[in-house]
Amino acid sequence: MMMALSNPGPNSAVTADNCGDQTELEQWKQRLTAAPYRAYLYSYPHKTAYRELEPPLPLQSLWEHEPVDSYFLYMHIPFCSARCGFCNLFTLPGNNGNLHESYVDALERQAHQWAQLLPAKPTARFAIGGGTPTLLDEPLLARLFTIAESSFGLDPARASISVETSPDTVTDGRLRLLRELGVDRISMGIQSFIEQEAAAIYRPQKPQEVERALGLLRKYDFPLLNLDLIYGLPGQTEASWLYSLERALSYEPGEIFIYPLYTREHTIVTPETIAKQGEDQRLRLYRAARDVLRAHGYTQYSMRRFAKDDANGKRQSKTLLPYSCQEEGMVGLGSGARSYTRNVHYASRYGVSYKATKSIIADYVASEQYTHADYGYRLNESEQKRRYVIKGILHREGLELAAYEERFGTDAREDVRELSWLLAIAFAELRDGIIRLTDEGLAYSDAIGDELISTGVRELMEGFVVL
Repeated sequence: MMMALSNPGPNSAVTADNCGDQTELEQWKQRLTAAPYRAYLYSYPHKTAYRELEPPLPLQSLWEHEPVDSYFLYMHIPFCSARCGFCNLFTLPGNNGNLHESYVDALERQAHQWAQLLPAKPTARFAIGGGTPTLLDEPLLARLFTIAESSFGLDPARASISVETSPDTVTDGRLRLLRELGVDRISMGIQSFIEQEAAAIYRPQKPQEVERALGLLRKYDFPLLNLDLIYGLPGQTEASWLYSLERALSYEPGEIFIYPLYTREHTIVTPETIAKQGEDQRLRLYRAARDVLRAHGYTQYSMRRFAKDDANGKRQSKTLLPYSCQEEGMVGLGSGARSYTRNVHYASRYGVSYKATKSIIADYVASEQYTHADYGYRLNESEQKRRYVIKGILHREGLELAAYEERFGTDAREDVRELSWLLAIAFAELRDGIIRLTDEGLAYSDAIGDELISTGVRELMEGFVVL
């Protein structure tokens, strides 16, 4: 069994002997390295661990003692022109203008009701995601900002504002509007510059359309441009992957996210698609891209995120309010959005199929009251600790042991024994009181995140039926 660690010095290494059973440690490392790509743990607990909250929780009592000083306001726009083959996000394909307007009407009702129930605090971050928010017509897109300002006091001069887009929805009119509204970060999913690779994931996208959209984005010169690419696509080679990466780099984005291809239940591209390709080359493609990005002056902030050190330089015209990276105080508006308090995470129901998504959105649009949280997850102290560790360890900022102890009164290495194991196998290092993943540890982030899921949360995730 694991032995509790004594408190090592600020730059101490941890050996296998510190970690107890050598065999158990070796088996754990083998399990990590044998399956590096399991799932993307972008939030914890995962949405498939959510269940009905009985009884429903009044939002006023849920938020009245929340300790955060500011909010992260998120609006979810669950509409896309088409569903990509890898996508299991909460989004409805098709362009129905009447439904879009009814949806924004419902979002406005929800925002006004929540503003009366939640404590008045400034909005430090505002993000509009989806789906594809820029599928909305310009008047509806502008309404989202009006709603944020009237309900949650959004001040564009003091808040970081991010909007997601796609090549087919990028127009002069939309970009001009977003620039005027104070958007300082645009994120666009490209995935691949090669038409055959895009077609293999059922993404109706031609390279000329991507280049046109990027040209317009360059014209409007948003302070921060983020581009998303995917590696491990059917038919992709290292040469074709690096070609897409170099094309993206030619537009000098301040930020690039590289995502491994994942296939899940109800996605068009199935797990068998990857298996048919033979050897899983995702780890090799990741390393090749990492090296190229570093050579181009990008700093790695996680397994996925690479950014220029001066990426935020042009955003300094704003005096931004501080916000915790732990993502507490996140207010999610719209069907499919999640909200995070320290003790409870909640959202609307989750679905992937067209029928389920359409039904959930219809219920949201028809609703007149949004005053209770009725679906989510209650975090006990153990799960709060685990979430804090996961949110820290999977990012370059790392896990600051003193901050953890100040918050919880305990040592993170004793609460989450996998931290000591990561140190023992050199997938993490402890320097100046902060545990950070090494280069090799970052490469296995998705396996590490999966290993950090608690037994209780995993059982809920495995018992979830995706509709």
